[in-house]
Amino acid sequence: MSPLIPIYDVPTARASILRRQPWDAFALPDSLLDANERFFGERIGPDEAVRRILADVRARGDGAIREWTARIDRVELDELRVPQATIDDALAQIDPVVADALHLAGTRIQAFHRRQPAISWIHNDGDGTVGQLVRPIERVGIYVPGGTAPLPSTLLMTAIPARVAGVPHIAIITPPQRETGLPHPVTLAAAAVAGVDALYIAGGAQAIAAFAFGTESIPAVDKICGPGNLFTTLAKRQLFGLVGIDGLPGPTETVVIADDSADPRLAAADLLAQAEHDILASAILLTPSRTLAEAVQTAVAAQLEELERAEIAAGALQRGSGIVVTASLAEAFDLANAYAPEHLCLLVENPWDHLESVRHAGGVFLGERSFEVLGDYVAGPSHVMPTGGTARFASPANVLDFVKLISVIGLNERALAKIGPAAVALAEAEGLTAHAAAVKKRLGRGE
Repeated sequence: MSPLIPIYDVPTARASILRRQPWDAFALPDSLLDANERFFGERIGPDEAVRRILADVRARGDGAIREWTARIDRVELDELRVPQATIDDALAQIDPVVADALHLAGTRIQAFHRRQPAISWIHNDGDGTVGQLVRPIERVGIYVPGGTAPLPSTLLMTAIPARVAGVPHIAIITPPQRETGLPHPVTLAAAAVAGVDALYIAGGAQAIAAFAFGTESIPAVDKICGPGNLFTTLAKRQLFGLVGIDGLPGPTETVVIADDSADPRLAAADLLAQAEHDILASAILLTPSRTLAEAVQTAVAAQLEELERAEIAAGALQRGSGIVVTASLAEAFDLANAYAPEHLCLLVENPWDHLESVRHAGGVFLGERSFEVLGDYVAGPSHVMPTGGTARFASPANVLDFVKLISVIGLNERALAKIGPAAVALAEAEGLTAHAAAVKKRLGRGE
């Protein structure tokens, strides 16, 4: 029997689990194509399916939302907006321990994001004034997944930074439960803790379309944020430019760098915590210790038997995950930086000594008491982080995602005399004579 999580040498890992491919280039399972054939009468791919749903919502609004929810989620929706009283009641009705945890998480998320700088500034010198104004985006729509499991933490991790940024209208949209036709009670409770302005019921591409185009019940927003499945991500990609998009998150991923000081049981637990998200999740251990690699491999197999989502975790561990034995810690960091993971966990002796070696990661977790699951819920920084190697250029969700900058230019006659001729020269070099004339007239060189 093959091991649950394989051990690779570096060349093999570079050609397999560490080799990036586009998030939408994975082989499509027959079950997905079969479902599309049932819904559309044709065996079409997800990109075309999303295109048709977007067009339908744009044309028919609420009617299309209800129809696609009935087809895909098998829920008949009446009202698309959840009453505020239902949201408030949910917080009072859930387990008090969970309610306290939501409040604790909310407090820490808010405190962290209040420390992020997003400031206006004005500079005045002899040439006049330049500066920038920071203004919040007026309407933000946040998608909160809820298909296989409720994700109230995602609601907190996106809505609270938006609130800290000063966004005046924050709307949530999330799928319904089949049993009740409402979002999960703990998601409703999280909405109460975050103080969102509206919560709507819809999932998938139709939810993204509702925020982008607006419907009779769901006002259009200026920017759409939040992770989702393949269909929501494809919808965001197709709508980019019509509405602001935070990013195109793919399957979640963790890289653990560990040396022989690491506890193999904890390293295995961290890999499994990531693998249980999704069969497409990636959980990778990089270590120069062959002994640790084999101990973690054994621990993963033992701990998997205790998990409720064991089948999902096993699939993820055997598909795009693995343990890589490196020549040194330095090589492990080189591989991690090239991979640019969403989460980078350092289970090494003196982890702070290695922080400067990290160049690309959505979040770095330092030591065995600062592990990724705490970041998922209560550490403070948003757990919505760049995936698919986009940590090379993208950042976790933060206050700056919810504001925009307005440049301020207020120059005087002295500045015109100093810089006007250069503007004329550049305009004429570009062949834009009207630009040049607008300067010359102010310099007294034109009629």
